[in-house]
Amino acid sequence: MSFGLEDRKALVTGASSGIGRAVAAALAEQGVAVAVHYNTGKDAAEQLAKEIRASGGTAMSVQADLAEDATAEALIEKVKAEFGGLDILINNAGAMGDRMPFAKGGSAQALRAFDLNCRSLLAVTHAALSLLQESDAAAVVNTGSIAGRNGGGVGAGYYAAAKGYVHTATRGMAKEFAPYGIRVNAVAPGVIDTPFHTTTPPEVMTAMKATIPMGRVGTAEDCVGAYLFLSSARLSGYITGQIIDVNGGQYMP
Repeated sequence: MSFGLEDRKALVTGASSGIGRAVAAALAEQGVAVAVHYNTGKDAAEQLAKEIRASGGTAMSVQADLAEDATAEALIEKVKAEFGGLDILINNAGAMGDRMPFAKGGSAQALRAFDLNCRSLLAVTHAALSLLQESDAAAVVNTGSIAGRNGGGVGAGYYAAAKGYVHTATRGMAKEFAPYGIRVNAVAPGVIDTPFHTTTPPEVMTAMKATIPMGRVGTAEDCVGAYLFLSSARLSGYITGQIIDVNGGQYMP
């Protein structure tokens, strides 16, 4: 069965590595024209776009430091100039930041977590709204986290709170944007083996793995299906405001 994504246009933020890269590549395989966003991963993003074009697909790489709201509007303008419109927005940009217990951190740490994980989502979605309204099958898929469900581990509380914000914002956007024909959902990955966990201590990874019923850490490719499903009006046209958990059974809401 076709996902019905042929000839759609998508922007994937944070697509130079990890889940974002895997999702961008998978969308391209479905016939979607993909804008591969990056901040510092220029070589990786350009390589992915090159590979997509070499396979007969349509792709562009586009840089933007989304720590500043104004850059979101510039990013969307670049996508509009290249593709002429937008059907799918994957808000994937985000990061753990420094691990710090609540007892040691304060408002500065909270603001940092918000900037890394929430600001870009809000700014890019706002900037893209007019283009999405023009689509007949618009979908926004936000990247949440199991941490946003369970509060995260010690030192990851600020990140968890930011991802909890993402989950709640997803539901709020879904209600507000439904009259515009825009569906908004989120994917909440569990422990996924990506560059995101480069700084995670080995003992922490081992402990987390032990809590996963399926007995292994996930891969970026394990997450792809959920994003494709939520991007497809054919497969999920009556689904909005939902959080899909991809975590090997580690957390079961």
